[in-house]
Amino acid sequence: MFALVDGNNFYASCERVFNPVYNGKPLVVLSNNDGCVIARSNEAKALGIPMGAPAFEYREIFEKNKVIIKSSNYALYGDMSNRMMNILRQFTPDVEIYSIDESFLEFRGFELFDLNQTGLEMHRRILQWIGIPSSIGLAETKTLAKIANKIAKKFPQKTNSVYAIDSEEKRIKALKWIKIGDVWGIGRKISQKLRAIGVKNAYEFTQLPDEYIRSQFSVVGLRLKNELKGKSVLELEEVQPKKSIATTRTFSKNLSELSEIEERVATFAVTCAEKLRWQKSHCNHLMVFIHTNPHRKDLPQYARNVLVQLPFPTHSGISISSYALKALRVIFKEGYHYKKAGVIVGGITPESNYQLNIFENENPAHRPLMEVMDRLNLQFGSKKLKLASQDPTRTWPMRQEKLSPCFTTKMCDIIHVKV
Repeated sequence: MFALVDGNNFYASCERVFNPVYNGKPLVVLSNNDGCVIARSNEAKALGIPMGAPAFEYREIFEKNKVIIKSSNYALYGDMSNRMMNILRQFTPDVEIYSIDESFLEFRGFELFDLNQTGLEMHRRILQWIGIPSSIGLAETKTLAKIANKIAKKFPQKTNSVYAIDSEEKRIKALKWIKIGDVWGIGRKISQKLRAIGVKNAYEFTQLPDEYIRSQFSVVGLRLKNELKGKSVLELEEVQPKKSIATTRTFSKNLSELSEIEERVATFAVTCAEKLRWQKSHCNHLMVFIHTNPHRKDLPQYARNVLVQLPFPTHSGISISSYALKALRVIFKEGYHYKKAGVIVGGITPESNYQLNIFENENPAHRPLMEVMDRLNLQFGSKKLKLASQDPTRTWPMRQEKLSPCFTTKMCDIIHVKV
């Protein structure tokens, strides 16, 4: 059996844990630089506020309905997610972290256990220990567990936020209930194609001939049909090293000077290098891009990227930032107002498989220097020690006018309880 555990309205719920006065009130969480809505409480959803709504366009609705607005507090959300995942590992060691608020669990050898009661205990423990409401779906396959989770979330009173598809009758009833476009793995184009031939729900999809599904939707569609019929095809996925690492940011204001953008790109490159070292990897190429604000029709538009093949594998911030700056100078053009830039490193290989080059290799002093920088930044705080290409006095903070304290990750923000 598989279980899918999902933290309900996760970002909004994290805000409510430490501010209970927000309970029962419409609340939205905004993206980087307070741009658009990326999380909504149920009360905010009821007001018709869509996901991705630009904050400036919905300002009147927010004010009229007294919507609580919060800036993204990723340090808080990440720590709360880690706490939730640690609770789930107490029930089974087989856990796949699917996203910051979702995890698949596999229960092997639990045939004699009542997994519905296990689900109820998971829900109770998550709510009691960290204050996050959750929905839990259990079924014989991952795809059916996704559907069971949707049912648990849709009917929390009837299901106590836990629903198990543990019989053929429940499976068929669930497949007839869920619309074809809401099935995990079926995108918008495929759902349109299926509706065009009269397939409106998941059950009708499972009634299509195997030959037709294979010819129209390849072997992936056939796997999905087997999953919906209760035949497990998808296994838990192990965490794999990333194939590429990107650090990109939208600037809080338009930038037109090369020196300002150079500082940003150097910082992005250093951040990518840090992430490479954390996962003990090297990169073999990098891409740098810049573009103007497409929403400013009154300004000239320009967008460009360039790919640089590195002469040697590296995770040195010095090397990566040096090549990134050279790439930036190639694509930068004066006379434009730039709104976003980024660095993407790829061709990632394990640092243990370092391939030496006959003609050119990295300065051997970089490795111990990076180790010292990482150790000091870990001890005294991130970004305390920087490269000369970075501005030591500039932190380039995001616009976060409604940011909550980092209640669980900063000593100065920990709640004081008076007894």
